[in-house]
Amino acid sequence: MSFGQGGPQWGPGDSQTPDWAALAEASESRTRRRKWLMIGGGALATVVVAAAVAVAVVSANSDNSSASNKPASELPSTADIPGASEKPGPSFEETTPPPPPDPKEFISSAKKDKAPLSADTLFPGKSLTSGDRVYKKGATSGTKKCASVTQAKLGAVLTKNDCTQLFRASYVKDNIAVTVGVAVFDTAAQAAKANEQAKEGLVVALPGKGIPAFCRTAVCRGTYNAYGRYAYFTTSGFTSDKDVTTKERKVYTVGDDLARFAFGQINRRGEAQASAAANAP
Repeated sequence: MSFGQGGPQWGPGDSQTPDWAALAEASESRTRRRKWLMIGGGALATVVVAAAVAVAVVSANSDNSSASNKPASELPSTADIPGASEKPGPSFEETTPPPPPDPKEFISSAKKDKAPLSADTLFPGKSLTSGDRVYKKGATSGTKKCASVTQAKLGAVLTKNDCTQLFRASYVKDNIAVTVGVAVFDTAAQAAKANEQAKEGLVVALPGKGIPAFCRTAVCRGTYNAYGRYAYFTTSGFTSDKDVTTKERKVYTVGDDLARFAFGQINRRGEAQASAAANAP
């Protein structure tokens, strides 16, 4: 009969005395083995816990890394993040800059046309160049009695439409002279009517400063036009007082050059005042 596996064996009536030293050594050996197993088990548990913590850390880092590597389209919007809100940026109303002032508005009414006005501002310099043609400037004049410096029929038209001033200047090239006259009205409507009604009559030619008297008795060519509150006229002829005929194309050219010059000067008044208004603070 066996009472302990691996231990000494004896039976009833056996007179042999047990080997107590051997039993004590065997017991101590079993005790050491259990202690090592316990220590080893504790170490294993520690390793398991450490491994679990490491896995958790790696897992957390893996989540953060994958989120940071996602494209922006896959990331949560600000509205999906708890406690976050989208603040609208500053908004500005769309504005359209006003159109630049129309130069003609400033020369169509005496209320807006406030730039200095005289024979010198309308006819500056000592000469006029048009293409390859150079005209020397002679005398200039200005008057508030418009009819006093025109032939009778034109004077009546100017008076009827309330002309306030009339400025004149003469130019000469070779043996052809021209006087350009600019009549001033309060409104563009008055100037337009004067232009429509001026079918006959001329501005009186202005001699002086190197230009002899002309167009006093001879036939001369006249032009009529208007722009804004201004009507402008030309009287062209020979300094020898020879009659102008339709074949005298040079006389026509001189008159047309000075008519364009008068228009340009009036238009520049409007442009200068429109520019000043646009740049005003």
